[in-house]
Amino acid sequence: MVQITENVIRKRAEHNNCEIFSLEELSLHQQDIEKIEHIEKWCRELKILYLQNNLIGRIENVGRLKKLEYLNLALNNIEKVENLQNCESLKKLDLTVNFVGELTSIESLKKNIFLEDLYLTGNPCTQFEGYQEYVIATLPQLKWIDGHEIEKSERIKAMQEIEEIRKSILTQQQSYLQKRLEQKEDFEKETKEKNQISDSDKSELDEDAKQKKEEEFWSEKVDYTPESRTLIQNKLQENREKTAETKFKEPTNEKRRHRLFNDEGNPMNVNEAKVDFTLTETEDDCSLILDVACWKYLDTSLIDADVQPWYVRVTMKGAILQLVLMDEVKPDSSTAQRSQTTGHLIITMPKLYPPPVPAKKPNENTLGKATEKTSTERNSKYERETLEVKQGRTFFNELANITRKCDKVNSARKPVKKVEVSNSPDFVDDPDVPPLI
Repeated sequence: MVQITENVIRKRAEHNNCEIFSLEELSLHQQDIEKIEHIEKWCRELKILYLQNNLIGRIENVGRLKKLEYLNLALNNIEKVENLQNCESLKKLDLTVNFVGELTSIESLKKNIFLEDLYLTGNPCTQFEGYQEYVIATLPQLKWIDGHEIEKSERIKAMQEIEEIRKSILTQQQSYLQKRLEQKEDFEKETKEKNQISDSDKSELDEDAKQKKEEEFWSEKVDYTPESRTLIQNKLQENREKTAETKFKEPTNEKRRHRLFNDEGNPMNVNEAKVDFTLTETEDDCSLILDVACWKYLDTSLIDADVQPWYVRVTMKGAILQLVLMDEVKPDSSTAQRSQTTGHLIITMPKLYPPPVPAKKPNENTLGKATEKTSTERNSKYERETLEVKQGRTFFNELANITRKCDKVNSARKPVKKVEVSNSPDFVDDPDVPPLI
């Protein structure tokens, strides 16, 4: 028995980002579900619900789906129409190929005023004389019945003959329910007898006997009832499980896994991925660089790099590339980068013991020029001045020297000569004329 769980609904809600509280459409067909549960609590916003081709025996736990417009319960084991009164927005109900024999149960749909389309094809009640007229007269809000559009003349005629049709329907329904009760009793007796026989012969049956018993089961003629349909579905499920077990037990040609280490525990060179690679050294011979030509469009999350002192391993989607290193490296200082254009993976691994760096030899030309310099050339340059005070001198002596130097500078300056300008011979000194200054 398959139950409706939150995970089952969430898997069917991928189109809604796996959110079930705001889900408007849900499809749970062909899941061997035997009972409707939890949907009305978790999916209050549902408008369309597909539950066809299951083993559901009763309509229940859908009363809180106020926005439900379409309910598909075709190919199930439903025998009675019930518990749909509170589905206020229900417009279409599909009960094709079920076991509805209690036709008067459709009277519970009178409160579904928006119901326009009803399918009852393939149910025992469709064999009743006057079935369609009874449905049309009982549910005046219907516009379609079994894919047939209801005309006004059909509705008027059905309303006129409803009393006689109802009596006939009740009689036929009573006989069907009596027959159905006998079927249930016969099925229970046969099941008990088969269980007793199977328990006694279970240990003695060989493969041929089991195969013969399987053939008898499928060749046996039985009535098409909810019990027989459930039994067939359980048998199919059992055969599927057996097939899966046999497939699992059969030896499969698994890919040979390469050895990563030899018997002594030393790493080995392995290239399961069959990718191109290059292992080189840097110019200063201090690091090893591994360039792996990873598949360009492979997601980086599927690549794993593992650097060890004496080997490096790159795993790409389960395929391993392992290389033995020529020198011991520092795993903690190693880096891995991937090119965004080519997709190559570049791993830089510093050596633990890099070769010593040789000292640079001086150039002969520069050495010759340096020897040509004499001490006189070096002394010709400006000497470096210091702030040290010579012995025997004090601050006041230095200050006096500064003032003396200033006096010498002032005395060295030449005095400015005054140039006298004489008046012209035509100059007349008029006292009445005021001075210019």
